Amino acid sequence: MRGRLALAGLVLTLSSVDAYADCECLWQGSFAEVHPDTDLVISGTITSAKGNSVDIAIERSLRGDESMPNVRVWLKTGSYCRPEPGLFPVGSQWVMALHEITTEVAGGFDPTTPNISYGRIGDYQLSSCGGYWLSRSGNVVTGNLINAPRWVHDPKMTPVQVDVVAQHVTGAIDDEALLQASQEEPALRDLMLDTRAVLRGDSGLELDDTDYRRRQFLRAGFL
Repeated sequence: MRGRLALAGLVLTLSSVDAYADCECLWQGSFAEVHPDTDLVISGTITSAKGNSVDIAIERSLRGDESMPNVRVWLKTGSYCRPEPGLFPVGSQWVMALHEITTEVAGGFDPTTPNISYGRIGDYQLSSCGGYWLSRSGNVVTGNLINAPRWVHDPKMTPVQVDVVAQHVTGAIDDEALLQASQEEPALRDLMLDTRAVLRGDSGLELDDTDYRRRQFLRAGFL
């Protein structure tokens, strides 16, 4: 069994650097499983697309030391294990867990087609071998966040706030809390948000002593 796993890892390594090999990567897991092993986790908007790369404006860095306001992300070309560029149109919003490109790859760059490449050192690549990206709409995301089916990048799920995802990325909440957030009914989530606003004093409302449900949330540690 151990030998088969080692062989599978070798296949993944070789296929990820050879543009002419078949992509045979193993599923690495949902976003919650894969983001800890990446170099940069960001929330941003696609500002331009060219060849198999996109530029994304960083609106929020969930983890990482990237100092530039925009980063280039290289996607699929040939048989690289990456998502198709067409999935990320200009203007679309995403949360991405990215690997930095740190080494040159033989055959990875053709000067006659500079916009179609493995990618430049210092740029980033997005893997298709797990839930490495989440679709964002304003302050909420959907996608293969946690405990979702393998190879399904856009499963049906309750939208989750970016703030909640950020807390998981930083380790402030665990998998169980993230899973709960992904399963909450919208009305329940709104109630919890209203309660947080009351407690912060920025809602213009007063906390009603007879509001049993809100006090139950407090006792359960959800707020």
